[in-house]
Amino acid sequence: MLHVQLMKPFYTKQEGQTMKLVFAYQYFSIRKDEELFHFIPVEGKEIIVNLNTYQVENLSEVFVFQKGNRFIRLPLYQLLLVSDIHIHLQTILQHGKMEDSEIMSDVLEEAGEAIHSLEEGYRDRMIDYALANRDEGLFQKLIQ
Repeated sequence: MLHVQLMKPFYTKQEGQTMKLVFAYQYFSIRKDEELFHFIPVEGKEIIVNLNTYQVENLSEVFVFQKGNRFIRLPLYQLLLVSDIHIHLQTILQHGKMEDSEIMSDVLEEAGEAIHSLEEGYRDRMIDYALANRDEGLFQKLIQ
């Protein structure tokens, strides 16, 4: 069995309901019989995961690992079968979801602050309007 020693995507991108994980030199390595093989992006270099089903979509992508002058060529479906890569994928995807939710909460907080600021500005303009038109009823309603 192969063991994933290191698996850090060089680049990730969410496109709709899929997450694309792109790998580069020194960011992905596997251990086979106590020997460490490093990923080289000569053929395949990305893993595409459907975020609804958590299924890998590009199973035919071929990953190449190298140690010295020896190479291991593995289609992604085989890598999923003979290694513990699924554990590392799960960790990466969960971390990505957490980052997305943190970003989303920051965006919602900023949007709430912007809306509050706009409402205050509108209220101030309405008070100015009531004073300019000597509308005491509207003015009293706005300052309460």
